[in-house]
Amino acid sequence: MVLDLNKCLGCHTCTVACKTLWTRDEGMEYMHFNTVNTMPGLGTPKNWEAMGGGFPTGDAALGEMPSTGAFGEAWEYNHAEVFHGGKGQDVHLQIQGPAPEWGPNWDEDQGGGDFPNSYFFYLPRICNHCTHPACVEACPRSAIVKRDEDGIVVVDENRCRGLRFCMEACPYKKIYFNHVKQVSQKCIFCYPRLEQGVAPACARQCPGRVRFVGYRDDENAPIWKLVDKWQVALPLHPEFGTEPNVFYVPPAGPARFDEAGDFDFGQRRIPDEYLVSLFGERVLGALATLAAEREKVRRGEKSELMELLIAFRWNDMFGGFDTNPQTLRWT
Repeated sequence: MVLDLNKCLGCHTCTVACKTLWTRDEGMEYMHFNTVNTMPGLGTPKNWEAMGGGFPTGDAALGEMPSTGAFGEAWEYNHAEVFHGGKGQDVHLQIQGPAPEWGPNWDEDQGGGDFPNSYFFYLPRICNHCTHPACVEACPRSAIVKRDEDGIVVVDENRCRGLRFCMEACPYKKIYFNHVKQVSQKCIFCYPRLEQGVAPACARQCPGRVRFVGYRDDENAPIWKLVDKWQVALPLHPEFGTEPNVFYVPPAGPARFDEAGDFDFGQRRIPDEYLVSLFGERVLGALATLAAEREKVRRGEKSELMELLIAFRWNDMFGGFDTNPQTLRWT
């Protein structure tokens, strides 16, 4: 998957689509296989970027075990009182029980920088279905496998015993623990949909046309062109050493204001050093390529890259996984 961060609206339609489809069972209330966090921010789980794991020195390293509270508990509200108790004009929705201290979007839209050059952008995240998945290596039960046919990383819940080494090992902290079933659970890249030619729910439901899907080696599809040909789609935190298969077109962001209050179009508001900390040194070359191709279009020239990213036809974004799910009979 490639996600264009210049187009993400922060609407969370992807999160709602995923949660509606995959995390409705008992014990999954707090789970969000798909999250959209504001950057810079502490994210989900809280401060996940500093929790460790992966292969930072080439060898496997267990990191910190994220708590349920770090992900954010599933809060209960007084829905019955407001909607069915005849008090809708007198009471408002309130969280029931202890006051929460964190949630999946606790610091949404806060961002960083100083006025008038404050900035933020949205970062959608799913399991990266890594080429070198730390979770697979960490599991002593061989309960996590990377499927040969498509590279999707899945948990065999019949083998899982809830040891949670996978949660410690994953540097992206995108594995959850079901305290009811006592098993680990995570994004499965909607493989039952892919097997029927249907794009993942988060991608198909995205109103901003942010997400491209396909096989990395399909040179006729957008993934290869964005990652390998144009080299503008980069992995998040490549230093973790897991070789993620979810890539990001970095955000250019707005220009900075100068001291006179005018735009300084030679300076990006999002600091280069922050983007490098997320995507590595290659991000500066990717941003330069994006800027050059945008300039070509301004001059009236054609740009394959800009046409790819604009995505005039949504079904061209999915590398052949463009079947309409309404035409299928699901079992």
